[in-house]
Amino acid sequence: MYESFFKLTGRPFENFGDDSYYPSESHQTAMLKMRYAIENRRSAIAVCGDSGIGKSMLIRLLASQLPEAIAPLVTVVFPKLPGDQLLGYVTDKITRQCGPPDEPDRLTLHRLESFLDENVAADRHALVVVDEAHLLDSHEQLETLRLLLNLATGGGHAESALTLLLVGQSILLTQIEQNASLDERVSEKCLLRRFTPDQTASYVQHRLQQVGRQMPDVFTTAAVDRLHSRSLGIPRRINRLADLALMVAYADDAVRVTEDHIEGVHRELATTP
Repeated sequence: MYESFFKLTGRPFENFGDDSYYPSESHQTAMLKMRYAIENRRSAIAVCGDSGIGKSMLIRLLASQLPEAIAPLVTVVFPKLPGDQLLGYVTDKITRQCGPPDEPDRLTLHRLESFLDENVAADRHALVVVDEAHLLDSHEQLETLRLLLNLATGGGHAESALTLLLVGQSILLTQIEQNASLDERVSEKCLLRRFTPDQTASYVQHRLQQVGRQMPDVFTTAAVDRLHSRSLGIPRRINRLADLALMVAYADDAVRVTEDHIEGVHRELATTP
């Protein structure tokens, strides 16, 4: 609606495609660490950060950049399952075959081990992404992950047969450190940090460039400063505030978004149930 008014080719703060990715220092560092660990067939990596910090986009971008030999790539989206069900679920995802109901753990492990042996023989390396991994808060669930890693590094393999990529909120780092046997297998721990004020300004500029404009033409400096303070430097919050502020500025027939527009939107969101 506001796109033509501000001469934009699209909505700059939509959570769309990978070309909207802004390479902050911590995001770039995490990307390099993940690629290094996966391509060198390490056992496990952890990527953590606040909700809305950009973990999902980073993982999508990572997946698009990995070589074909990294296969299969599967995502676990129900990590809260009991340990035995989690093992079966992961095995079904990796092998792309559903095991029989009430399959004993030893048969599930045998099925997974056979698949990994064939995968390694074909010079492939499996990647298992566990989303919302901070929800794995029971000893049984964490032990299931440790069991998977034990299996992946056994069988006479010179390298791990799979990499476990644990993605979650910052508390995940503490949970890993409290499980010594799992902790020692996590070769890289990446913490995605909130944007600094300068990074927020660069992010806004980056997103506007994607739709054909420059930041000073659309947002005042004071507006960007207020956008940072009210969003706490979290990209998803920046996107929401900026998108709504553009709508309000358009309704006001304002040439640019001001700090008052940002503040007004913030207050409205803060009072919305």
